[in-house]
Amino acid sequence: MKNNQIFGFSVIHVILLGLLLLGMTSCEDPIDINLQTGPSQLAIDGWLTNQPGPQTIKLTRTAGYFDAAQPPAALGATVIVADEDSVIHEFVDSKGTGNYVWTPKPGEVFGKIGKRYLLGIRYEGQEYYAISQMNPVPTIDSLVFREEKPNPLEKRTAFEGEFYARDLPNRTDYYWIRTYRNGKKLDGTENILVSYDGSFNGSANTDGLLFIQPIRTSINPDSLYNMNDSVKVEVLSITPDAFYFFLQLSTQINNGGLFASPPANVPTNVINRNASGPKAVGFFGVSAVSSKAVKVEPALIRPSED
Repeated sequence: MKNNQIFGFSVIHVILLGLLLLGMTSCEDPIDINLQTGPSQLAIDGWLTNQPGPQTIKLTRTAGYFDAAQPPAALGATVIVADEDSVIHEFVDSKGTGNYVWTPKPGEVFGKIGKRYLLGIRYEGQEYYAISQMNPVPTIDSLVFREEKPNPLEKRTAFEGEFYARDLPNRTDYYWIRTYRNGKKLDGTENILVSYDGSFNGSANTDGLLFIQPIRTSINPDSLYNMNDSVKVEVLSITPDAFYFFLQLSTQINNGGLFASPPANVPTNVINRNASGPKAVGFFGVSAVSSKAVKVEPALIRPSED
């Protein structure tokens, strides 16, 4: 469906405006802090890819720090995603769960590499938007395993996985690596893994080279894999602001101990059109995806490097 207006703005003007805005000791005495009285905010979990099938944007409301219940769904929103050619995709919460879904027609796939995408949300009288770009992603060449002990104290052995991919040359690239074991995503806080040119941020000049070994072997659970496990690895292209969002998210989630840094808000790329209106949290991104899925079997076992 074609349309040149989103909430009263032309698509191109909103994209340009968004790009401009995006450029811009211990104590012994107990202290009681009320962490439940802050205002509830709209939370966006929207990550769209060029993979076949429906795409989902999840909207919830933030809850109190000590509230153990699931965050309440944000219902009744109008949600669209437009590309820079003004093609509009409507996301609908048909089940009343806060999951706003776009369902493709037969043969249709969301997203094209190189295109910018604008998220528009109208919710409780407020209008929010965010912008992301779908960048290219390298192919995963192979996925192999080595027999190792999960830790030196164990007698049993298991299989450590390692994937091989080469960073795209002559450009700066940012990636997000996701792993699935027997169909279940490894989604612990330690599994948030992003990469800069196939390495860690600023660690070396790795442009165009193989992903470094610590990145390649980051796909393992603590217990490693067993024979006949199904393993799937995905590499997703992300934008620089998404890369730093994940870095800060990981820092805040895993923040603790003697040398913990002061808590800080994780930045968002979602902006309220009304600068004095309520802010949102979360992130909107689009990614191209490269994936490799195999079973742990003898043909993929390589000799240990010990």
